[in-house]
Amino acid sequence: MSQSNTPVPPDLPRTTTAALAEPTQRVSPRWVTGLVLVNVGINAAFFGPINIFIAQQAIGIDEANKEAIASLVLGCGAAVSLVANPVFGALSDRTVSGFGRRSPWVLAGAILATAALLAMSGATAVALMVLFWCLVQLGANAAYAAITAAIPDRVPVLQRGGVGGLAALGQTVGILLGAVFGAVVSGNFMVGYWLCAAALLLSVLPYLFHRNDPTLPRELRPLFSWGNFLRGFWISPRLYPDFAWAWLTRFLVNVCNQLTIVYLIFFLADVIKHENPALGVLTLTGIYAVLVMITAVIAGPWSDRVGKRKPFVIASSVMIAMAGLTMAFFPVWTGALVGAGILGIGYGAYQAVDFALLTQVLPQAADRGKDMGVINVAASLPQVFATGLAFLAVTQFGGYGTLFTTAAVIGLLGAVFVVKIKSVR
Repeated sequence: MSQSNTPVPPDLPRTTTAALAEPTQRVSPRWVTGLVLVNVGINAAFFGPINIFIAQQAIGIDEANKEAIASLVLGCGAAVSLVANPVFGALSDRTVSGFGRRSPWVLAGAILATAALLAMSGATAVALMVLFWCLVQLGANAAYAAITAAIPDRVPVLQRGGVGGLAALGQTVGILLGAVFGAVVSGNFMVGYWLCAAALLLSVLPYLFHRNDPTLPRELRPLFSWGNFLRGFWISPRLYPDFAWAWLTRFLVNVCNQLTIVYLIFFLADVIKHENPALGVLTLTGIYAVLVMITAVIAGPWSDRVGKRKPFVIASSVMIAMAGLTMAFFPVWTGALVGAGILGIGYGAYQAVDFALLTQVLPQAADRGKDMGVINVAASLPQVFATGLAFLAVTQFGGYGTLFTTAAVIGLLGAVFVVKIKSVR
């Protein structure tokens, strides 16, 4: 499989320095373990508060307006994450420290997010919750942008499916760990924030002690100007069509996934009439998470062995869409169980192999961090976009059948457009 064969602008540096060269040596299990643990810690720090602790804290501040408070806090944090990820990725591309390009941002981001989580635990006003959660998002996204860019930096193409699968495994374990923290603390959100902070800070240490992060020679760092820096976030679809198609397909498939799960608790309560919707969501989430972890670690190495990405991405995108159709046409508890299983199988394989495909269409080595940050927006933006679309589908355009059918159509479009990517098989 090859890198993108689209043209590279002539004014960009060409070099074989270790920091910018295409990796050829397989990374060690120890390095991969460190990478996976960073993903565990970051996702525990994200999803413990998102799913549990922010809502509990909002109830403590003003129970009558808890939904508005939680929405404000989470919405502001999401806005920060959309900007922070590509910006910190770009800054890490330019970093010339003796500690490497990515590692300083993993460390600094983890420290900032840890401190903000600890401060969040004592916040007694809505404004403080917004401020500290935005700082959590700022720090955690700095670390995430750097650790994501480390994969195309150090992992050879024919190992990226396997490493991408393990990274997806780490993300899912982190989400589950956040849920475990919520169950363990039994409503004491202050302790929950401390557990998330400890998990994040401890998770980065193994990677930092075995980081494999070559330094960028100072003379190879481009001169800085605000104009060039800001213009760099626009990646021309004309010059780099494969990157553009990869971004679009990732966006569409993630919109499909979000639409399928965003109103799940309301679907169980209002349509299926589940006697305990919260327990139902936990059951479906458990099925989904287990299958994501299994298929991620199977599909990634499988795609490495056969030397192909697109068939796996197309098939997994179709499966994600089929989960929506299952929920639309079989709105019963058994249908929900089957849908959760199909979604988990599809999304696990998609996360692993699509990530590997994306690393193969990056425009140039000097901007891997920035470009992976732009790619990450395709996964985070649907979390904002899907909420409004789901609201309209359910309240104005026919209810949950419309919602899940819309999700399926969008997912199938994501599968179809993968064929437009020409430089990866």
